[in-house]
Amino acid sequence: MAKILVIDDEPSIVNLVTAYLKPEGYEVFTAADGNAGLKAAHAFKPDVIVLDLMLPGKDGFEVLSQLRRESNVYVILLTAKTEETDRIVGLSVGADDYVTKPFSPRELVARIKAALRRLGSGTGTGSESQILAFRHVRLDLGARRVSLDGYPVALTAVEFDLLRVLAESRGRVLTREQLLEAVWGGTYYGEMRVVDVHLGHIRRKLGSQKIIATVRAVGYRFEDETL
Repeated sequence: MAKILVIDDEPSIVNLVTAYLKPEGYEVFTAADGNAGLKAAHAFKPDVIVLDLMLPGKDGFEVLSQLRRESNVYVILLTAKTEETDRIVGLSVGADDYVTKPFSPRELVARIKAALRRLGSGTGTGSESQILAFRHVRLDLGARRVSLDGYPVALTAVEFDLLRVLAESRGRVLTREQLLEAVWGGTYYGEMRVVDVHLGHIRRKLGSQKIIATVRAVGYRFEDETL
């Protein structure tokens, strides 16, 4: 049973999200402020966290920053529809996805299901058929692990999926729309800039190696050499 933690100080939203998640068979935990949310994350080890940015005590940015220092748990932000800056900053701090308020609870459930499917796809044994190996980068698809020149690289779930899609299409240019479709699915209604933010994270983690090229006005291309 997947565990979902909802951190929000609005009882109406917590009750609504819980009412939609529990019939799907998820175990739902809730917290009404940032400090309580962090304690719940430590205690319950959720698979997905739904995190409001506007929280009493520690706000959502502080909670997210601390979470990212400790784990790669999948985090979906709840943000105000008009606050584009908050969404981009949240993604920069380490969120995997976001939903804008007011939101459709069905859309949120669909995002959670898609995230859990991706996370669950990494339960294989890491056999050779599940390895993508290049000159610098090696992806173990079964274990969802990445290494650069033999050293492990810690990627979030979304970062891993983006790198995998690009690596599987090595040498081809993929547009932002194609990457959104492949990683977030056809139900994604957010901004395409989310792709740029996550790819920026991947590039920083891969260091000076020019693994991912930007093709101006088109998209991105994976350029590591094959073995």
